[in-house]
Amino acid sequence: MEWFVVSPLVVVALFFVALAAAFIDSIAGGGGLLTVPALLAAGLSPAQALATNKLQSVGGSFSASLYFVRRGAVKLREQRLNIAMTFIGAIIGTLTIQHLRADVLRQILPLFIISIGLWFLLMPRLGEEDRERRLYGLPFALIGGGCVGFYDGFFGPGAGSFYALGFVTLCGYNLAKATAHAKVLNFTSNFSSLLFFILGGKLVWGTGLVMLVGAFCGARLGARLVLSRGQQLIRPMVVVVSVVMSAKLLWDGHGTAILAWFSGL
Repeated sequence: MEWFVVSPLVVVALFFVALAAAFIDSIAGGGGLLTVPALLAAGLSPAQALATNKLQSVGGSFSASLYFVRRGAVKLREQRLNIAMTFIGAIIGTLTIQHLRADVLRQILPLFIISIGLWFLLMPRLGEEDRERRLYGLPFALIGGGCVGFYDGFFGPGAGSFYALGFVTLCGYNLAKATAHAKVLNFTSNFSSLLFFILGGKLVWGTGLVMLVGAFCGARLGARLVLSRGQQLIRPMVVVVSVVMSAKLLWDGHGTAILAWFSGL
């Protein structure tokens, strides 16, 4: 078990990175775009970075979930089936990624994420108010909870946006309500995956716990804005985060080819 593998100054910097990432993540998702590269830049191995990132993300998603539950935006009793299916889906996803390569998903994922951003950008009234619900009970729990939970355990980027989109399109929730409920399921899948990272022994506990505190604070600030400013804040942030996340994933998968193409112009 390792507690710190970086200097105290770097740990302080990572605290503030986690705070900013959790603030963004609680509103629109995509906080891992900041934390994973920061952990890698700090000198952690890829396995350590992913495990430590999952620990801090649990802190952020728990903080936001707790705030939404206490404010009455989410009733846990009504989400028990969704939570159970999300937990199971994340376990299956985490086990699956250990035996399969995620290369194909990495190639097509930017298309899915940019589609979410375009959906919210081109449909300005989507999520403006509650609409008629399309799925109830187990069908929604399997799709909006289990399938997205599987994806979060298997790969992860943009899972919060997928949860929110499910609540908007399938449950008819307004955007603020969908974001609040999405964060509860996001915490569930994060916690499920974290259990396996702990068993794998790759966590850098000291660094992760410091970042968890930062994420807890940042997520609380973001959650307050979700309930106070809702639609006005969430929609543009979802669009921006979707574009940035897609660009990063495209660069990670095709950066060399993109540079070669530009150099050939």
